[in-house]
Order: sequence, then structure tokens, then C-alpha cells
Amino acid sequence: MTLKVFNTLTKRKEKFVPLEKGRVRMYVCGPTVYDNIHIGNARSFVAFDVIRRYLEYKGYDVTYVSNITDVDDRTIGRMKKTKISIQELGEKYSDAYFEDIAKLGIRKPDISPRATQHMSEIISLIQTLVEKGYAYVVDGDVYYDVSK
Repeated sequence: MTLKVFNTLTKRKEKFVPLEKGRVRMYVCGPTVYDNIHIGNARSFVAFDVIRRYLEYKGYDVTYVSNITDVDDRTIGRMKKTKISIQELGEKYSDAYFEDIAKLGIRKPDISPRATQHMSEIISLIQTLVEKGYAYVVDGDVYYDVSK
């Protein structure tokens, strides 16, 4: 049986063909660590864990990456409210996230990059998107031009 996936760009189901034979690299949005995860978060984590396991069952070498968003408006708001540093807040809720997914039987990602550890790359990417017209700035905030 051939694995088919829905391609949101073409709006069709298409045969799954990895970029590299026998190898799959998955990037999945992880938690924003300003509070404990909830059932809606967990649903996504379970779904992608199942996909990962299925691909491994089918013989693929899977590298699973899921980011930790440890700085955004919600984390900054929680930091101000609780009077603890952004680093402490991120550690507290990242640790809680990993404990919770373990209790659900979800395997840890192979790599869990934190936003705060990649700020220069994030800023550079945003600048490139603005320069190419895919995003624009209003009052210091960046918005994506969804028509592009």
C-alpha cells in the first residue's frame, strides 16, 4: 500500500516521496511554554507521534524536530505577571511539557530547538521575508502577506 498525503499547495492527495530515499525529516510546531499543555496541544503531539512511528515502522530513518517557543507575547506577559525570568519560565514549562508527553506515551523529539537560542536566525529570516515582500511591518510588528 502506498502512503498518500494531502498536499495543501496542490489541494490533492499525492504519493509520499521523501526528499532523500529512506530518510524522513519531520518538523512539527511544539509548545509555547508559558503554561502547562492542554488536551488540544496533546492531540497534535499524539497525532505526529503516530505519524513518526508509522514512518519508522515502514522502514524510514526519521529525524523528528519539534521546537520550543520560549519567547512570544504570552511568555512575556506571564513573565511580567509571575516576576520570574523568561529563562526560568521556559525551563519550568518545558520540563512540564516533557513530563506530560512521557505520561501520554509520546516519544521525545530527536531535537527540540528553543526560539531564544536562535534569535539571530529568526531575525535574519524575518528581514529576508520583509525584503522580498512576503511580510511587512506595521508599528514595529511583522505581518505576513498571505496573498503571496
